[in-house]
Amino acid sequence: MQLPRAVVCLPTYNERENLEPMLHALGEKGVDVLVIDDNSPDGTGELADRLAAELDYVDVLHRERKEGLGPAYLAGFRRALSGDAELVMDCDFSHDPNDVPRLIAAVADGTDVALGSRYVPGGGVKNWGLLRRVISAGGSLYARVVLGVGVRDLTGGFKCYRRSVLETIELDSVHSKGYAFQIETTYRALRAGFEVVEVPITFSDREVGGSKMSKGIVAEAIWKVPRLRLAALLGRL
Repeated sequence: MQLPRAVVCLPTYNERENLEPMLHALGEKGVDVLVIDDNSPDGTGELADRLAAELDYVDVLHRERKEGLGPAYLAGFRRALSGDAELVMDCDFSHDPNDVPRLIAAVADGTDVALGSRYVPGGGVKNWGLLRRVISAGGSLYARVVLGVGVRDLTGGFKCYRRSVLETIELDSVHSKGYAFQIETTYRALRAGFEVVEVPITFSDREVGGSKMSKGIVAEAIWKVPRLRLAALLGRL
């Protein structure tokens, strides 16, 4: 089966050590990659420019400052949609590039959003301590119950969107900055009537660099979820 053309949006902030191997690994999967750099002080943006000059499947979007995961992805999605890509993906440095074709194939087979899921049979996590497991699984359960949806990994940040999904869900209305962004975009897709299929993946904690998780990101997700539910009940979503 010939897979549709896809662009992987890869947000970066201080990812100099990880960037080159990730770009080469993604290139082997036949996708284009858009690096979205938030003015990394470690020189990630300059390295991305050099690699883009060498690799014809890589493009770079420079942003003036770090504003959070959500705004970076939104900027990347808008750039990707300005081209002719049929599929747009979000991906970070803890996701396995070998899973990219599986998500693309799921959309090519007919679903609208393929979500790399840790919490369906066949999925899982590696190299996590107990506290992080509880926070992640508990956050997904909390969002699922409050929003009344069946998707098990609502905080998952590894998704493949059909172009029409991102063109429909009103990206200008998405204001989440942290991992609540993942919950909100998936929920908006479901509310718009799109099908979301969970593809089992194993999420392995990064070996180089640190997680961007913080107390503020967790707090945003806690208050954002009931607000999304209320907006839906009032017909504003």
